[in-house]
Amino acid sequence: MQEADGLVPIERIESSILLIRSHRVMLDADLAVIYGVTTKRLNEQVKRNLKRFPPDFMFQLSESEKAKVVANCDHLARLRFSPYLPYAFTEHGALMLANVLNSDRAVEASVQVVRAFVRLRSLLASHAELARKLEALEKKYDAQFKVVFNAIRQLMNPPEPTGRPIGYIKQQKK
Repeated sequence: MQEADGLVPIERIESSILLIRSHRVMLDADLAVIYGVTTKRLNEQVKRNLKRFPPDFMFQLSESEKAKVVANCDHLARLRFSPYLPYAFTEHGALMLANVLNSDRAVEASVQVVRAFVRLRSLLASHAELARKLEALEKKYDAQFKVVFNAIRQLMNPPEPTGRPIGYIKQQKK
């Protein structure tokens, strides 16, 4: 899964970006793999440099958030039995982490991480633009298609039965 230069491919990095608490983040375990260190060493460096990681750069997951992440992400199954709650790093936190780790690989990998976040941001922007265009089309053509929608709704409702039923109905004795 790694390229010849030892860096993790950008596609793998993109798949590691999660949406937690309305933030796009990467977990400490994924960043450790990308930066070529153990999760323990990564978290040690964070604890030594806590002033560099304000709440908008990094936060720790709750038990329920950890359970959801483990359930939804196959590559994080190893976290299921870990006694520690993982840390989540925003784009800025991931960059700061590369500075704290201070290795050549971390610096090179941080460029890949930034590219992944930028690419994800541009994809989300294009989807938002597409949604706006679709909404504008719906408003523009809503009046013209109102007749069609009403006809479809009428066809969806079954007609009321009229007359007597067809076939032999046995009458009960009184």
